[in-house]
Amino acid sequence: MKKISTALRSFLVSRFNSFKFAFRGWAFVLRTQKNAWIHLAATSLVIAAGLWLGISRYEWAIILLVIGIVWIAEFLNTALETILDIASPERHPLARIAKDVGAAAVLIAAVVAVAVGIIILGPSLFQKLGWG
Repeated sequence: MKKISTALRSFLVSRFNSFKFAFRGWAFVLRTQKNAWIHLAATSLVIAAGLWLGISRYEWAIILLVIGIVWIAEFLNTALETILDIASPERHPLARIAKDVGAAAVLIAAVVAVAVGIIILGPSLFQKLGWG
């Protein structure tokens, strides 16, 4: 029985550590990436608008999906930039291209998220404000 409890304890500790490392990465992104603050403000605003407008659960699913995609793109871009800074501490044209492409991925995700937000929130927002 002790062998099982030791294995279970080891498993639980490793899962706890995985979450701890993930939250440490999240904190790093929020602490060091200025665009993450823009994403955080936009996320908060969209969630507040969705609650205020009473959007459907299917609309929530789409909104949360695109919010998640933007955050994932930002986190992966930060990881890419960090890896490139280690691999190529001096300026290199290929490192610059890789960083630019990573930034473009975040931009594409953000533009798509804005479009989805306008499609889902726009009509209800205009109606609630008496503009349509």
